[in-house]
Amino acid sequence: MEKETIISMLKTMVKIRFFEERIVRLFQSGELPGWLHAYVGEEAVATGVCLNLNKDDYITSTHRGHGHCIAKGVAIKNMMAELYGKKTGCCKGRGGSMHIADSSRGVLGANGIVGGGIPIATGAAFGCKYLGNKRIVVSFFGDGAADEGSFHESLNIASIWNLPVVYLCENNCYAETNPVSKHCNIKNISERAKAYNIKGLTINGMDVLEVYNTLNEIVGDVRNGKGPFLVEVKTYRFRGHYEGDPEVYRTVEEVKEWRKQDPISQIEEKIINERILTTGEISDIKNIVNKEIDEAIDFARNSAASLPEEALDYVFS
Repeated sequence: MEKETIISMLKTMVKIRFFEERIVRLFQSGELPGWLHAYVGEEAVATGVCLNLNKDDYITSTHRGHGHCIAKGVAIKNMMAELYGKKTGCCKGRGGSMHIADSSRGVLGANGIVGGGIPIATGAAFGCKYLGNKRIVVSFFGDGAADEGSFHESLNIASIWNLPVVYLCENNCYAETNPVSKHCNIKNISERAKAYNIKGLTINGMDVLEVYNTLNEIVGDVRNGKGPFLVEVKTYRFRGHYEGDPEVYRTVEEVKEWRKQDPISQIEEKIINERILTTGEISDIKNIVNKEIDEAIDFARNSAASLPEEALDYVFS
């Protein structure tokens, strides 16, 4: 693997981590409105997947979608403005944290409905095949969404029509507060691919190199007409389901154990051990990212808010 690729992985994961940690603090202070679901701990998934995609490939996201959007190249200043509900936001302040979309980057939208993005991705994949444009679609969703009818219906039709779509299940061990073992009676969710005669695979989502290398091959196959694919990526969110979550469903010890697999710490260790970058150069990257986030916050704070009389703009019936 080229050094530039590994450095790009680090930069993206750090940007996701720092963005999330900063908005958590802003939310806790009361500055950010709405709800917030942080992606801290899962950075390797979005990074490893999206680094294999082209700018015009599509993704659909979830209620925990900031990491997907950043990894796909959405400008963080517009993301930040969206979280603030400003006109300069990705969706002019109308979507907020759970509904960020950016068609210029192929982001068809985050979605507050569990499993809501899966049929959207399937429809987009049908469009790609119909047009013959060689684009593919990746649908990010959680383990809980794999129990929804939208999941099974979509995999079925994608199999029948051989659509260019990767169904990417981010299994972070909990469907909100419900452990996977309580809602799924199989070892790996990827086994469900068998029911629809498509390929399925489970990988370690805490290792960005494994995610990247595995998806590199899968994305190539799907782009070349070798059908849909179900990938289960086992990962873990270090923070609660939402900010303010009392987290009574898991122990502090469990979180500590998972933090030992921090994907950013792992890639930093590899980069230093292989002398790709020095600790000082890594610190420089982090300083640059922090400055970019500072600028995004200033941009959002100084942007104009949407007016009450504009509430029905872009609403069609």
